[in-house]
Amino acid sequence: MNSELIEQLNIQLGANGLPYTIPIHPNLVHLTLGLFIIGITFDIVAVLFPFQKWVFKFLGMTVERENLFDVGWYNMVGSTVITFFTVAAGFYEMFLATPTPDIKSAWGLKAMQTMMWHGVGGVFLLGLIALMTLWRAWQRYVWSEDQDQQVQLCYLVTGVFIMFIMYLHGTLGAQLAAEFGVHNTADSLLRLGEDLNNVLK
Repeated sequence: MNSELIEQLNIQLGANGLPYTIPIHPNLVHLTLGLFIIGITFDIVAVLFPFQKWVFKFLGMTVERENLFDVGWYNMVGSTVITFFTVAAGFYEMFLATPTPDIKSAWGLKAMQTMMWHGVGGVFLLGLIALMTLWRAWQRYVWSEDQDQQVQLCYLVTGVFIMFIMYLHGTLGAQLAAEFGVHNTADSLLRLGEDLNNVLK
């Protein structure tokens, strides 16, 4: 964003281009990813539970199938809630970004293209995660009311496919930080000609 416009906001930006020391968005991203992946993984384990019951017994772990499904459900709810904050923090930090304009990423995209795809992708993933949680709620409270299995196979396949989309989307975010130097403290200091050993002591 234009530095004059940022000055109108009357905020002091640090070496990373943000008004705070550690970027919020990347930390929330990992929480979103972790909760979603754990939710789908535990549902997969719960579906396969009849075939692997002996493994838990061998390890001396008393595990109930219903508890595995509970972990899947609550992680999906947590993922949906945290993703709203993840996307909001991402857009705030994107508005304050000043990426290197004259280079291309490993995917052949320039900085603005990468930021736009990452921003649009974030909103798209938020919608997918919210829909998955609604689908999971329907399966938990309506579809599986008289069944031992809480989730359908197509739900699990869709969840794994969304994980692949998350991988592609996360790669765009990693390119913003690593290749374009967005909110990367060391990169910003090097562009200013500062000595990292003195500044980051």
